[in-house]
Amino acid sequence: MARAWEADSSALFDRRLGKSAEELGNSDGNDECPDIRQLDNGDVAVIGRDLTAVYGSRLPQGVRLAPDERLVVIPGNMLSAAKKDIPDA
Repeated sequence: MARAWEADSSALFDRRLGKSAEELGNSDGNDECPDIRQLDNGDVAVIGRDLTAVYGSRLPQGVRLAPDERLVVIPGNMLSAAKKDIPDA
């Protein structure tokens, strides 16, 4: 059965949404680089800590993860900083 939405792996990174992890104090410049990026097809890629194993068993009712999906966590200030770059629906 076809999914309602499928990620397009040929899409390219277009622009950062919000500020960099370094600008927000969420990175020491070495290996900590959470990020939010818009792809050229309009989809959004999020780089964060993979906490699928931690949160997988305590997802809210009606929320499910497919075998090929991961739950990632980013700093809250990153999403807040990206608000101005995210258009209204």
